[in-house]
Amino acid sequence: MSSTVTYSVSGMTCGHCEKSVHEEVSALPGVLDVLADAKTGTVTVSSASPVDEEQLRAAVDEAGYELVGRTA
Repeated sequence: MSSTVTYSVSGMTCGHCEKSVHEEVSALPGVLDVLADAKTGTVTVSSASPVDEEQLRAAVDEAGYELVGRTA
C-alpha cells in the first residue's frame, strides 16, 4: 500500500537545503519520491509503504535540518 505524507522541516532556506534533504530521504528503503520545499518548510515523501518516522528524522538530521513533524 503506497503512502504520501508531508512533514514540516526547520532550517531549510534554499535550493541547496532542498537538495540535501532530497538526497538523504531518497536513500531510505521504500521511498519512491521526495519533494523538499524550502519556501514552505516541508518535505513530502511518497513510499511503497509507510516510512519509519525515526529513520526519516535521522535522514533529515543527517542533511543538517530538523524534522518537526507531520503537517495537518
